[in-house]
Amino acid sequence: MFKNILKAVVGVVGAGLFLIVVSKASDALFTLKAQPTGENVVAMTAAPGGAGGDAAPAEEEVAVVLGAGDAAKGEKVFGKCKACHKVDGTNATGPHLDGVVGRAVGSVADFAYSDGVKAHGGVWTIEMLDAWLAKPKDYIPGNKMAFAGLPKDEDRYNVIAYLQSISQ
Repeated sequence: MFKNILKAVVGVVGAGLFLIVVSKASDALFTLKAQPTGENVVAMTAAPGGAGGDAAPAEEEVAVVLGAGDAAKGEKVFGKCKACHKVDGTNATGPHLDGVVGRAVGSVADFAYSDGVKAHGGVWTIEMLDAWLAKPKDYIPGNKMAFAGLPKDEDRYNVIAYLQSISQ
């Protein structure tokens, strides 16, 4: 009888521990963060057409959420970029970045872009800037930018908010 009770207790405790481990693992995999509001949500227009040839509306609004981007903080983080980039319309080691949000990739006059940047095409959207700033060498292989990137989401969001503020 004692063995049966012991087996039942071990079974209940084991099942409880299993549920705790599964709960913690799912929390780690699927965390929901509070969504920012107002100025941190930017509407962008997606390209017409859909994947696989599906007919899609000519324009589709996509909300891009960039955390709590703060332009004033972004200006401070941009200090890391000032060694190569200016925001006064003149080029330095890198192209000037005033007006970069919404500008065609590789389009600053009188700047010698790498072949990878020239071939990339597109327009500097918020999503593209976020990916670029995270790891420039991975986003466009073969580019000339020596900067490793901004690994912290908050730093990227703040810099993008700053770049937006000087791109209007």
